[in-house]
Order: sequence, then structure tokens, then C-alpha cells
Amino acid sequence: MFFTIALTISSFVVLGQTVNQVTDPVEYVNPLMGTDSKPDLSNGNTYPAIAVPWGMNFWTPQTGKMGDGWAYTYTADKIRGFKQTHQPSPWMNDYGQFSVMPVTGKMVFEQDERASWFSHKAEVSKPYYYSVYLADANVTTELTPTERAAQFRFTFPKGDSSYIVIDAFDKGSYVKVIPAERKIIGYSTRYSRGPLPNFRNYFVIYIDKAFADSKVWSDKSIVEGLELTANHAGAVIGFKTTKGEKVNMKIASSFISFEQAELNLKRELGGDSFDVTAQKAKALWNKRLNAISVEGGSVDQVRTFYSCMYRTLFFPHKMYEHDANNKIVHYSPYNGKTLPGYMFAGTGFWDTFRALYPFLNLVYPSINKEMQEGLLNDYKEGGWLPEWSSPGYADIMVGNNSASVVSDAYIKGLRGYDINTLYKALTHGANNEGPISAVGRKGVKFYNELGYIPYDVDINENAARTLEYAYDDFAIYQLGKALHKPESEIAIYAKRSQNYRNLFDPSSGLMRGKNKDGSFQSPFSPFKWGGAFTEGNSWHYSWSVFHDMNGLVTLMGGDQKFVTKLDSVFSMPPVFDESAYGGVIHEIREMQIANMGQYAHGNQPIQHMIYLYNYAGAPYKTQYWARETMNRMYRATPDGYCGDEDNGQTSAWYVFSAMGFYPVTPAVDQYVLGAPLFKKVTLNLENGKKVIINAGANSAENKYVKSLSWNGKPYSKNWVSHSELLKGAVLDFNMTPTANTQRGSDKKDYPYSFSTDK
Repeated sequence: MFFTIALTISSFVVLGQTVNQVTDPVEYVNPLMGTDSKPDLSNGNTYPAIAVPWGMNFWTPQTGKMGDGWAYTYTADKIRGFKQTHQPSPWMNDYGQFSVMPVTGKMVFEQDERASWFSHKAEVSKPYYYSVYLADANVTTELTPTERAAQFRFTFPKGDSSYIVIDAFDKGSYVKVIPAERKIIGYSTRYSRGPLPNFRNYFVIYIDKAFADSKVWSDKSIVEGLELTANHAGAVIGFKTTKGEKVNMKIASSFISFEQAELNLKRELGGDSFDVTAQKAKALWNKRLNAISVEGGSVDQVRTFYSCMYRTLFFPHKMYEHDANNKIVHYSPYNGKTLPGYMFAGTGFWDTFRALYPFLNLVYPSINKEMQEGLLNDYKEGGWLPEWSSPGYADIMVGNNSASVVSDAYIKGLRGYDINTLYKALTHGANNEGPISAVGRKGVKFYNELGYIPYDVDINENAARTLEYAYDDFAIYQLGKALHKPESEIAIYAKRSQNYRNLFDPSSGLMRGKNKDGSFQSPFSPFKWGGAFTEGNSWHYSWSVFHDMNGLVTLMGGDQKFVTKLDSVFSMPPVFDESAYGGVIHEIREMQIANMGQYAHGNQPIQHMIYLYNYAGAPYKTQYWARETMNRMYRATPDGYCGDEDNGQTSAWYVFSAMGFYPVTPAVDQYVLGAPLFKKVTLNLENGKKVIINAGANSAENKYVKSLSWNGKPYSKNWVSHSELLKGAVLDFNMTPTANTQRGSDKKDYPYSFSTDK
């Protein structure tokens, strides 16, 4: 029988199609959301991650070939293996991966020969449990995870030729079979972004059935002996099985050593049965997902909410382990040593500074405290903060957004770690070019001297870098103020935070690349993707003044003109100029087909833009467009995203928006209001307090906020305070079908802007 609790959904009370209570939120999650993707069109670019929150290892069925970043695609017909993965995205690819696969009838091990047809009709995918029937092998495979280990259960047919294949992948691997102990050990050295000194992912496997046959193989050939180091090493273990016989396998791994992998296995699996491990993993998921409970939405909305929330709880993933003395230790991707303390990996701050890290600071501050300590170790061991860790420094994307990640955590109340050293790391990164373009600040000399990075000095994405550096300078200034650094030290960051003004072109009312001599780049097309910008055009990046929207409103001619400019993003046709790329990248295509004009929600630069109406007296338009985007761009289906999900960021946008607010300006103690999606949302904060968001009249028609009260008192502002929410609060939204154009129209109710900060 299949694992019974995986197939049971008894977690909701439904009246009609409305979910009034969620007691088992993990059962609403669809890990297949976003898996119907390909390189030229992303509906999420996700894979079903079978793992526990922030686990060191994830597992996924593997439909793609070895080394293919598209490890699992919904339209695939065959599974090649079940892969341990650490992959943050297909574009970044994987590190330390290896796989296992059952086969029958004939000893085959090469990835195409062992592949089996499967159907989604015979597949169960939960965060804590996965099961699939492999038709060619006539084997059902089940798996369930812990942080650093997993259990497999294979249900075999009758036969004397049943096998389990272990594939340690190419680019340098090792296997050894120890039949007397029913044990296989090995390691993978494969990685996609490097260099990574002394990198190995060591694995230990135990099988609960005596080995009738044991082989090791290299590439496509069986090799003599039971131990092998090769470019591409693997093993095959054979058995005689009876019909319906279940063969159990326990696996753990370590980035440190075989001994540590063994310790991880004993500590996390011990004598637990498969079902006990699955129950523990399910309980872990429910504990984390129960941090937010929603009521009064449709089944589809609840599924989408918890499927998005699931995606926010993976990256960055833990790379630390507990040694024999239960001390926290980690492999360093910077020097190859085993060192004390925390380490996390697998995230890009260009994506995740916007909403994912603010989400952690609100809902799971304790894990982000660990992440901040991990950043300290990144800096101490590598000399820089990572902007993309995969797991070391990856040379991709722009910006210096570690400034936001560090500053927002401290300003939102995280304590108990060496913030002064992190502040030193920020100022070091802000004033120096790194060893690669994505560490420190590429073009920093131009930026500091001219106030922008010129278009004509052979530095790509120069306008995007300028705008992001300006916000990052603001974040450093905010942290410096919070740490009571002298004004003489931090004033330069306040000044540089205004560098966005240097790229504002009054003739177009948009941001535009500027040459070294002070002239604007010409000819200028605001629809041109790339060039001066990063995966977007001027219409997307012109709103990237997160910290000083009042300053941008003034540049654009005041509130009314600013609102009109925002409106035009949605009303323009989705025209584009792809000439900088020499072809249509998937982000362009996703904007084109979404039927939302120039609004490109499938990528990060413009995701906050919907909330900017609050800075110009028209919050009702935020309420409209936030609801439209939630309804049209998200669904808990294989094609359920509108672009790359990106390490929790695009999902965090949905979770925040469904609660009714969004962190437009990380490193500020405010969230900008939208309107809640559900009739009731309860945040169960880590400090024991509750934030209750009531919107009893909420419905598809009633999407506008007529009025709002905070703890029973009328509340007129277009923002809510993080520190006040932490005290516990009850927010009552009075929802109506018609827009209240007066609420939030007074300037005293606008959210924070640097230029109006008293």
C-alpha cells in the first residue's frame, strides 16, 4: 500500500467552494506548481522539491539528462532517476548532485537505458513525500526527506533481476560497495559555478536487503572490483525479489566527510521507519506553514497561497552540519576547509532582497538570524559578501544588494550576531570592485566620482547598476544610523542614495543611460531590453527608487502625472526591442503574452511597482492591480507562475499581497498597503503575538478598501509598521465593490520616502 497519510486530504472544511478552516496546510501544497517550463518560456522553472524547510538536501524525480538544469519538466514522459539536488534554478544549475534508480529485468545503468515511462496519474507529489509508478521497471518508488538524509521505499515485482542503480554523475566521482554491511559510499564533485576548492558531496547508503549482486561502473561500462574513482562512477546492486516486496534504503550526505555523512544518517534517521520519517517531515512542514493561517478563500486560492509559501521556505538552504560534539560546522566554498559556524547557499540577492528576505524577517526571523551569521562567515572566509551564492561566489546579475539583506534584518529587529562586522562588510563591498563583476561594485570608481556608471565605458547594464547602488547606499545609511555611526561617516551614503536623479531624463520622464560626458545615451528606446538595463527596459527600471518615491514623483511632475505614468504601464501594448540580446529572451516573451501591457511580473525589477500608487494618493489602484495580478498570474498548477519563481521571491510577492501589504522599501520599518485576498489571515509570530487581518466582506467583487481600523481605531495611512505589527494587532478591512478614491489621498498618509524623512 502507498503511504496512507500522503494520500489523505482531510485538512479543510468546505462550504460550497470556500475554505473556512485549514488544519493541515501542507496538503494544499502542489510541488508541481511551475514545473511546466522550458528555456524559452518559464511558468516557474521549478522542480518538485521533496525536502524539509531550508534543508541541506532536496530530492526530485529527474526527467532531464545528467547536467541539464531542467531536472524535472512536467511534459516529460520518462524518469531517469531520483536526484539529490541543491539547485536554486535551472539557469544556475546544480552542485553535489547524485541519483538513485530502480530497474528490473536487465542490468542497465546508463541514464537513457534505465529511464522509465511514467504518468502523472500514477504520481503523488507532496513536500514531505513523493511516489511514482515506473512502468518499464514495474516498480513503485517512494521517498521522504530529512534535512540531510532521506528514506526510499521500492516496491518490486517478482524476479531474480531487480536492481538499484547509484549514479554519482560525471566531472569526477567515486563509489565503493561494501556488501557485508549492505552499504554503498561515494561522492560527487560536480558543480556548475566555481571554483570550489576541495568540493565533494559525500554520500552513505544503506539497503535493508542482502546484496545478491554488486557492480561498479564507469560511463557505459561495468568495471572490475567494488571500488572506483573515475570521471563518471556508479554502482549497481542486485537482488532477487518476490512480488510486492519492499526494499528500503536510507541515504545521507555531507559536504565534509564520509564520517559526517554517517553521523547525519544516524542522527536524522536512526531506527525510524519510512512512515515515521514521513510523519516527522509532514509535521515540520505544518509547523512552518501554520505560521500563517488563511480563511474564507476558495480552494484554488488556498492551494495557491500555501504552494507559494512552500517555495519561500527553501533558499538559501543550509550548508552547515552538526559534528560529533554537536557543534555547528560547515564546508567553506571559499577555502575548502571545514570551519565552525553557519553557512547557507543557493540564492541571488538581486531577486530575493525585494520580498523574500523581508518575509523571513517578519515570519521566520530565527532562521534569518542564522543566515546573517552565515553571511559573516562568507565575508570572513571569502573577503566579500556574496550577491549570488551557488554555493560560493557566482558571477551573475548586478547590484550590491547584500546591503539590503543585512540592513533590513537589523532594522526589523534581528539581534545576537556581529552586526558591526557585517556593517564593515557592506562598506567594503560598496567602495571596491570585487574579484568578479558580481561581487562588490563593478564600475564603483565611475559611480563614486560621477554619480552614475556611464553607458559608454564598456560596463554592461550600467543604468540598472546605478539605480540599485543608489538604493543599496540608502540601505547602508539606514544601518549606519541604526548603529549610531557618526554622521561624518554615513553622510556619503545618504548623498549617494540620490544618484538615481542623475539618470532621470526629463524629456521622456524615464530613466536613461548616460554617457561619461554627461549626455544621455542616444538613440533611446524605452522599450529596449538589456543594454543599460538588466532583464528589463526603462519602463521596468524607472521605478527602482525604492527608498525615495517622493523624489521620483517630483521628478515625474507630481502626483497626478505619476499616477498617469503608472497607468500607462498597463495600457501600453507589450511592444519590445530585443536587439541588445540578439533574440527574444524568455522574460520578454512572458511579458508579451500576459496581456498586462508593459507590466512584466514574471521578472523582479517591476514587481513592487503596483504598490507605488500609495505614494501619490491613489491606493485604490494598487488594490485593483494587486488583485488582478494574484488572480491572473498565479495558480497552483504546473503552469502556475508567469516567469521564473526565483528562490522564493515571486512566491513571497504573492504571500505578502494576499495578506494585504508589501515591503516596497526593505531597510525601512514599513509595509505598503494593498488589500487582503482572504476574509481572514492570522500571522502567528515567533514572539508569540498574533496579527489578525479581517476582511469579512472580501469577495471577487469586493476588492477595494473602503476603510481600515487598527485595534478598533480608524487608520488612514497607506502603510503599516513592522515594529507595531510585532506587538500584535487586529486590522479590520471594510471591503467594497467600488473604489474609495479619497482614502489614502492625503500626503500625511503616504509611505516613507527619503526626501520627506524628517
